[in-house]
Amino acid sequence: MILETERLTLAPLTPSDAPHVYPFLSDPEVMAHWDQAPIDDPEEVEACVIAQVAEMDEGKAHYWAIRQSKTEDFLGYCELIDIDKRHHRAELRFMVAREGWGQGYGLEAVSALLAHAASIGLKRLIARTHVGDTRAERLLERLGFDPEGYLKGHIHRDGERRDCRLFGLLL
Repeated sequence: MILETERLTLAPLTPSDAPHVYPFLSDPEVMAHWDQAPIDDPEEVEACVIAQVAEMDEGKAHYWAIRQSKTEDFLGYCELIDIDKRHHRAELRFMVAREGWGQGYGLEAVSALLAHAASIGLKRLIARTHVGDTRAERLLERLGFDPEGYLKGHIHRDGERRDCRLFGLLL
């Protein structure tokens, strides 16, 4: 399903999006608050995108490419993962390329995603941030997510344990 906002088009991720995903998955600044280190190999990014498309085909997740509607510039992607149909819940994640930071694209894309989540019957969303990712935390709080917990040492990355914050939203 394609989601549209005033400035953005969110379309289901396809394998042909991999070359557009690579520049920001390889950017250390963009990946600073993500669960994995930057990916230097374009073929690894392509394999990740193909795996994500397979998850969509199995109904386990939804992944959208975020593009600027007028120019079709690729700005990032957002996702609903770990979809639990029995309990009507999922985890929300989003990533915007550095050149799109500070322009409200994340807010606009995630707002569309929240409306879509409600329309498909989801009742609860969670989102997790790495401690220090204040930009993402502010966005989530602005959209009504409440801080729900602190996950000490939740992620192992770059040889260290990283703490995360958990946010939740009832739709």
